[in-house]
Amino acid sequence: MLLQHRTMKIDCGFAEDVIKTALKKGADQAEIFIKSTRNLSVEVKGQSLDSLNSSDGFGYALRVFKKGRLGFSYSTDKDDRDSVVKNAVESAEFPDVEIFHDLPDASDMAEVSIFDPSLIDMLEDAAIRKVMLMERTAHEEDQRIKKVRKASGSFTSSETLIVNSKGLKAGYPSSSCTAQIMAVAETGGESQMGWDFEGSRFISDVSFEEVGKNAARNALRLLGSRKIQGQRAPVILDSSVTVDFLGIFASSLSAEAVLKGKSLLAGKTGRKVISDKINIIDSGLISGRLGSSPVDDEGVPVQEKTLIREGRLQTYIHNTYTAKKTGTTSTGNAVRGGTFSLPVVGISNLFIGNVPGARRETKEGLFRLAGSGLYVVDAMGVHTANPISGDFSVGVTGLWLEGGEVVYPVKEAVISGNVLDFFSRVEAFGDDLRFYGNIGAPSLIISDIDISA
Repeated sequence: MLLQHRTMKIDCGFAEDVIKTALKKGADQAEIFIKSTRNLSVEVKGQSLDSLNSSDGFGYALRVFKKGRLGFSYSTDKDDRDSVVKNAVESAEFPDVEIFHDLPDASDMAEVSIFDPSLIDMLEDAAIRKVMLMERTAHEEDQRIKKVRKASGSFTSSETLIVNSKGLKAGYPSSSCTAQIMAVAETGGESQMGWDFEGSRFISDVSFEEVGKNAARNALRLLGSRKIQGQRAPVILDSSVTVDFLGIFASSLSAEAVLKGKSLLAGKTGRKVISDKINIIDSGLISGRLGSSPVDDEGVPVQEKTLIREGRLQTYIHNTYTAKKTGTTSTGNAVRGGTFSLPVVGISNLFIGNVPGARRETKEGLFRLAGSGLYVVDAMGVHTANPISGDFSVGVTGLWLEGGEVVYPVKEAVISGNVLDFFSRVEAFGDDLRFYGNIGAPSLIISDIDISA
């Protein structure tokens, strides 16, 4: 596989020398993963710079297999090459033999646009101005926005190179830009918070001004919140809340979780698991999305795959190891937490996608369809849901609807149930698909949910 970008600065010769040395030292297979990153992060408070961090990072990791045993070592210094090889090969003497250890073969990289050259040399002054604009527009939205707890932006460019002893050589540049802010609205002794986030591989896709306005609006709409009586009623999940619940599927769709008995979807391939109104898709091929890349973190080309089609579980996501262990092929879903970690199974961009013929409603259309119920705009503790049973009970805030119209904001409510049952009750979905990080979803109507005070 050829290195496919002229701006690549990582030394490919260094990578090849490490592989050759590892094989000479006794490894049967060897792989090096190298990442070089430049990051600029900014925090602003009161239209003054609160924090500025500019950093350049470099690291590499060597993974070897020797007689069915795994060895691993890493460093941030090229001069440590000999000790990294020695440590990786020696550490392969101790683990249990695992016949499913393997490295992927060479293949062509996928085509996806994830690099913005303007982020390579992002100027500090320009970055600070963008974050200040976000904070300023939050305050300008309404005089009741009294303060901003956090306004921050990150501007990153990086290069990745993966080389292994089976002829794979995959290298590519990437970039990212994120903006997030927490605004506080106050009136009559009451205080409410509103948050917003936007992220993309391209700086032109991130509107710092709009993020500031959205956070302010999100805080303002909760002023005057009151408690409600417990009942069963429809709920509308805001896209940001749908993303939180969809995140539970991120782990359950992993073949690694299935093999460990930690997935609520284990053993359910081919079965209907949620509403037939829903497709759940994982794709590393979406231009500009933060989870996109031409290959995964083992060098396997990424794919787009429908994991749940019209409510029926089609497949799990795999890396090379889980694919070999279960007699299938990798789906290009190997991910690493950095050069200090081994590849595991993880999502690229997970999202709720189109079902053929399904209608997408505007937010107002969803309100009309729901009639009376709770529009949930924030849920606290979704991550505490049991990943094996899917049971959850989470605190929520939102807006109460009567006759399809918002009548007042709601505080200190609790919704509870089971994640699979929750998504089985989807009645309609919105036209507002939005990504938060590498998970995306629209707003959804969920029927007949337990709401307690």
